[in-house]
Amino acid sequence: MRTALRTAVATALVAGVAITTPALAAGAAFAADGPVVTKPAVVKPADEAAAAKPADKPAAKPAAKPADKAADKAADTAKGTLVRTETLLGGTIAKIYKVKEQNHRAELFYEGNPTGVLEAVTRSVAGNDNGEFFVLNPDGTTYNWDRNYIPGAKPGVYKLADGTVLQLAEKNGRFGLQLIENGKGRGYTYVTGFRSVWTYGRAVVVLEQDGGFAAYIPGSATQAAPRLVETPDTKPAPGPTTGPVVKVGACTVRQDIPSVFALLTVTLTNDLEKGPSAVLKDEKGKPIVTVDRAHAADLGMGLTIKGANTATPQLGQRTQGGDTPYLWTAFPKLPKGCEKGAAPAPAPSVTTPAPAGNTGTTVNNGGQTSVVPKGGVAAGAEFAAEGDSTALIAAGAGAASLAAAGLGFVVLRRRAAADRV
Repeated sequence: MRTALRTAVATALVAGVAITTPALAAGAAFAADGPVVTKPAVVKPADEAAAAKPADKPAAKPAAKPADKAADKAADTAKGTLVRTETLLGGTIAKIYKVKEQNHRAELFYEGNPTGVLEAVTRSVAGNDNGEFFVLNPDGTTYNWDRNYIPGAKPGVYKLADGTVLQLAEKNGRFGLQLIENGKGRGYTYVTGFRSVWTYGRAVVVLEQDGGFAAYIPGSATQAAPRLVETPDTKPAPGPTTGPVVKVGACTVRQDIPSVFALLTVTLTNDLEKGPSAVLKDEKGKPIVTVDRAHAADLGMGLTIKGANTATPQLGQRTQGGDTPYLWTAFPKLPKGCEKGAAPAPAPSVTTPAPAGNTGTTVNNGGQTSVVPKGGVAAGAEFAAEGDSTALIAAGAGAASLAAAGLGFVVLRRRAAADRV
């Protein structure tokens, strides 16, 4: 299969992109960025050659014109100056030519047959021959290794043999890599063409358009394919969380809470004068619907406010109608001193102790008088003290109503005693 690959293509031009190192091109055995295929010459069978009618006169071989010699010399000059010949791991012969500064060219041959051309112009280029990689740098240096390769690698975080950590990702159909240092990514660079070459520290990395991922550590005895250490988190991104209560006015507070709809939030506002309001917002913070004291429910979005006219309103949320229960969340509490109709706390009162033999009446300096019942009347009695009155409301056995500081009760006792005499 490798031999077929090597002989299938005659020439391939180089293309690629790199940050710190250039990209590399390849030919038949080291196909890179879309090799150009040349058709082999057609050879006729021997019998057909014999059957061919000979020419009446032998054709004279035309003498080489000076212009043709000049063209051949120009072609050799364009190829560059041969600086060395290398034999690669798989037996491919690479002839390295220097065309000019930061521009070298490699012509590849296998068993005497041309298999491709790699040319690095200011950027490194790479070829891949069934897992054997050949990298040509613009200064003429090369790298050649076998394996250390993951075909069609999956996105994730990878560790190289020297400890370098890289993250592979795909965006808009293109694969890219970024260096991870101290737990932070340094920014992605994406493949251009069929294959790109980069260096990260000492590591030489080749990334292909389908995610093929290879690495080589020059001078290191330890070589290995990139090792997947972490895959992308497939769990959904965490949704909104409950935020702190923020005071936005003298008697106005606000808080953001998660919506029952994924990625949405609800902003709760509690205002002493305007009452509670809740605004459902999308993931960008744009309002969708609002419920408040005047419009306390939006059944379409599953929002309702309970106790909108109280000091403890609650927001109900649900994703479906019918018997689906609401999820209730209390609105943030108003600041102290902002309760409806709140008045300053009264100063502590001084209670005058009752004199000995008191009649059960306690006098308060505030000007109010309460009568405390004794005996059976106390079972269900309630007292109302308003102004200076001392009215007694009795609801027990033998209920009665007395007034004028217990005077009526004394008169009744004296009358009863006289009747018994």
